Amino acid sequence: MLLLKQFKRQSIFDRFFEHRDSLIIQYKNGDISKREFLEGNFEFVQRIKLKPFSKVDSFEKGIYNYQYNNVLAKYYNMLSADIKNDPNFIRQYKSCRYKANYYYNEKDKATLQLLRFLEFKNVEAYFIKVESIYLKDKLYEIVLLDYEYAIFHSKSKWLIKILREEGVFLEKKKTSLIDGYINEKY
Repeated sequence: MLLLKQFKRQSIFDRFFEHRDSLIIQYKNGDISKREFLEGNFEFVQRIKLKPFSKVDSFEKGIYNYQYNNVLAKYYNMLSADIKNDPNFIRQYKSCRYKANYYYNEKDKATLQLLRFLEFKNVEAYFIKVESIYLKDKLYEIVLLDYEYAIFHSKSKWLIKILREEGVFLEKKKTSLIDGYINEKY
């Protein structure tokens, strides 16, 4: 009972970061697959019923907004891949692709909101080495150097333009800090 009361007293951010970190550790340890990681994040975001914040005035809100949109984008992308070649589900496939693209764009907007809040300080971005031909020379990593597990990814052309203007984009290709995750299919 004490544990339940303590859980209820935790802020939504405490619960969110605790859950997120737990899934990251389970994934890193090989206890769950990438698919299970994505499903666990999706289920948690659906369960807490907290929509993204319109104003980002804290690191926590910025991370939540990014994670919320990233989780939904990857979830719908995963669903679309599951039904891509089934002619009986073409309408659902198109719907999932639309939702995935929508949330990927919202994720990029959330990234920019957070970076602006942080005034682009201690931020580093660069293209990453990938196994996917589709993502080669398109996917880049954005790292918030002052925070653990604050690693973002994007293919957005408009966002990379801003990163370059702000002087945080390194014109070189590096191995992703989470290379195993990036290159694992789900």
